[in-house]
Amino acid sequence: MQTVRAGAVPITIELPGRTSPYLIAEVRPQVGGIIVKRPFDEGAEIKAGDLLYQIDPASYQAAYDSARATLDKSEATLSSLELKASRYKQLSAIKAVSQQDYDDAAAALNQARADIAASRAALETAQINLAYTRVTSPISGRIGRSAFTQGALVTANQSSALATVQQLDPIYVDVTQSSTEIMRLRRELASGALTAGAGTAKVKLFLDDGTPYDLEGTLAFSEVTVDQGTGSITLRAVFPNPKTELLPGMYVRADIQQGVSENAILLPQQGVTRDQRGEPIAFFVDSSGKAQRRTLKIARAIGDKWLVTEGAADGDLLIVDGLQRVRPGSPVKVAVKDGGASLPAGASPARLQQSKTAALPAKE
Repeated sequence: MQTVRAGAVPITIELPGRTSPYLIAEVRPQVGGIIVKRPFDEGAEIKAGDLLYQIDPASYQAAYDSARATLDKSEATLSSLELKASRYKQLSAIKAVSQQDYDDAAAALNQARADIAASRAALETAQINLAYTRVTSPISGRIGRSAFTQGALVTANQSSALATVQQLDPIYVDVTQSSTEIMRLRRELASGALTAGAGTAKVKLFLDDGTPYDLEGTLAFSEVTVDQGTGSITLRAVFPNPKTELLPGMYVRADIQQGVSENAILLPQQGVTRDQRGEPIAFFVDSSGKAQRRTLKIARAIGDKWLVTEGAADGDLLIVDGLQRVRPGSPVKVAVKDGGASLPAGASPARLQQSKTAALPAKE
């Protein structure tokens, strides 16, 4: 015999999905040239900023040196023109030089200042291009195979990536759920049948072979657009992956907590059978000590129990053993009271565990 108790039960749904990298970066060159060095090992863990490829910097170093010299020349010219413009201004005040000479000196000074600004911009461009000869990793993660080797010619912004870096810790799990199921869930939350759990929804993961993943994830977001082909919505969860057990593209199953049923009734599956029409039924002990058969309405299975929405209530006495000998309306003798406080006459303590949920028809 088992006393039915209502309580808060988390409601979950199992959905198929695949893993995808948390961050992914396709490394491409931003300047052209010959690759002279590739210091990384394929498949290795790398850090953001690590050197991946060195493009021959000779021509870019020469362009930088030329821009640097042009700037120095412009700055030297500016110094001379500033002195000349200052003198002409004083001489113009006492009419020692014409106003036109002073205007020409002032214009030359402004042009020199503009030349310096242009030279500085050219120098900065040359410096950027020189820095781009060092192709570094934009993110930390694991790098895949290299599509180019030392000695290969690459061009700026080419379509083919040199290599791909993926951050796998944490990692995304993308699952799909039908829009119909999501609308039903929203109605249950609106009606109060389910309540949203505190904090972010928790997600458990099972690998393709059924092995549970040790670490728990959280639901990150859901798409706002329904796929027209499948009628489903994509949900994304985030999982820690410190040992890189999860790799991109793996098929997994995610158990997502959708809400909490505050007064849920869970019945053990061994206490529920089916009638000839396939309807779920269970036997309870009524107030007169007789077996009472009830038809149940089952929402889903949760572990080794059924979530029952109709047919059972808090405090009911459910018969879970000896069902093959129980008939509706027959008196029932409880072998052991709920909680195991007493034993039937002649029973030994060794049989308590075996008989503590048994209910036997009373002898006439």
